[in-house]
Amino acid sequence: MKGQSVSIPKVSPSALRALWLTALTMALIVAQALVALARPESFADLADRVSPAVVNITTSTVVAEGAGPSPIVPEGSPFEDFFREFRDRNGDGDRPRRSSALGSGFVISEDGFVVTNNHVIEAADEIIIEFFSGEELVAEVIGTDPKTDIALLKVKADQPLPFVTFGDSDTARVGDWVMAMGNPLGQGFSASAGIVSARNRALSGTYDDYIQTDAAINRGNSGGPLFNMDAQVIGVNTAILSPTGGSIGIGFSMASNVVTRVIDQLKEYGETRRGWLGVRIQDVTEDVAEAMGLEEVRGALVTDVPDGPAAEAGMQAGDVILSFDGTQVDDTRGLVRQVGNTEVGKAVRVTVFREGKTQTLKVTLGRREVAEGAIPTAQPGADTPEEPSEQEMMGLTISPLDDELRGQLDLGSDVTGLVVTDVDNLSEAYEKGVRAGDLITEAGQQNVASISDLEDRISEAREAGRKSILLLIRRSGEPRFVALPIDSEN
Repeated sequence: MKGQSVSIPKVSPSALRALWLTALTMALIVAQALVALARPESFADLADRVSPAVVNITTSTVVAEGAGPSPIVPEGSPFEDFFREFRDRNGDGDRPRRSSALGSGFVISEDGFVVTNNHVIEAADEIIIEFFSGEELVAEVIGTDPKTDIALLKVKADQPLPFVTFGDSDTARVGDWVMAMGNPLGQGFSASAGIVSARNRALSGTYDDYIQTDAAINRGNSGGPLFNMDAQVIGVNTAILSPTGGSIGIGFSMASNVVTRVIDQLKEYGETRRGWLGVRIQDVTEDVAEAMGLEEVRGALVTDVPDGPAAEAGMQAGDVILSFDGTQVDDTRGLVRQVGNTEVGKAVRVTVFREGKTQTLKVTLGRREVAEGAIPTAQPGADTPEEPSEQEMMGLTISPLDDELRGQLDLGSDVTGLVVTDVDNLSEAYEKGVRAGDLITEAGQQNVASISDLEDRISEAREAGRKSILLLIRRSGEPRFVALPIDSEN
């Protein structure tokens, strides 16, 4: 209509502020909803998806006649109570008996390859695999790798088996959700959830690359899988740190990128074949770097070059290895892993720092397993110092493992180590849960089979300026790592 106009109502500033606050509130609600969607409301779908490929493992070992308990310690010894309890539990020690153990594993192919920990099946006479369906099959050992504690088994089934695949452990981030599955304390097919607490953990092995998680891992979980949210295996549950022997939220799973390389070799060769450079090395410290004129505190300082590939290539003690096969070397651990992951027989270029200059050497790698097997041992009748029957150190009384002790602890003939016969109640070892009957199998990243081995590892740690040494201790076959302070004298 002519002469008429349309008026637009005015909005007060207070009303505009109210509208703005309402819009902001709605945006925050939507954002929170999106964040909530990123979190799993349940792990049920994941558990349903992977459970058919996770297995319980039961092993049994026949302990021969004559290996039963017998009074082998002096009357009044603190170790006497341990053996009395053991004898009372096992009774008929004069005849053969069967010892059983439990663990976990998972199927990685439809034709029946199964992955578990080496310590789960070590020295076993019989291995039974139980599937989620309740079916049981006998497994054979294809190959084992004690250095990473990985074993590959094989079962024969009438039909294709459900299996899971490996994921890329290098993409796992601290804070990612993970789920562990296995046979904790014999409960069978139990799931626990948590997050990735840390990555690239090194415990005591040369090739360690552990994912740390707070997902509950207990005895019997060993060898079981650690899954990401895509139902991929990113770790093999192997060990825990605990003063009590139970889960306190610090568990370790060997990273899948280490496991897959081991599994591939076990499938192809039935054993591992790692590259070998042939040097003894130590980390470069700030003092060493300054004294040598290095611009960066990195690399691996060569302390000795025995006969081997490096010696043939002209490497010398005092060289600092800065790069290996085109990859920068940050420290000794990194170099050892790089060399071990490189193909045996490959010619690689190694850059070293020597007398203020860098130079490149061409080294053809040998095989570590052959080199370790070639270490000379004392010949029969040779003059060797007599091994003490017992020794006290670090608050522990230890004895070499012999046939009698094997019988007392139900250990196979191929198991080596040192038996803890007593622990000082006031020592740090006691506070950290070490007890009589524990078996020390490694110290300072190396196996120990005698008291002199342990003394050597302690001396090496002192020379390297360390105040403690990491021990791998097994109790009922389950591994646990304990760091103990080094005394000023053994």
